[in-house]
Amino acid sequence: MFVIELTYKAPLAEIDARMKAHMAFLRKYYASGNFLVSGRQVPRTGGVIIAVGESKETIGAIMREDPFVSHGLATVRVIEFRASQKADDIQSKIAAP
Repeated sequence: MFVIELTYKAPLAEIDARMKAHMAFLRKYYASGNFLVSGRQVPRTGGVIIAVGESKETIGAIMREDPFVSHGLATVRVIEFRASQKADDIQSKIAAP
């Protein structure tokens, strides 16, 4: 499993201009089964994605497709971890608002 941290390097106006393309990127990797949960950081300085994949390199390659990254609007940090526990009621805790 991976925690992906995006940190914006550009003004929010530039981020918002690429948001539609970024959302299409997210949908692609939710559909492939790689992305599990994602959202904006608070305050809005970037985003976080929880993902699964074959390797850190695979996830890194996926993230280079993100329009925020490929257009130099954000940096990306990929942290690999081994999930060893989870809440029994995880589905209810992560339900989208």
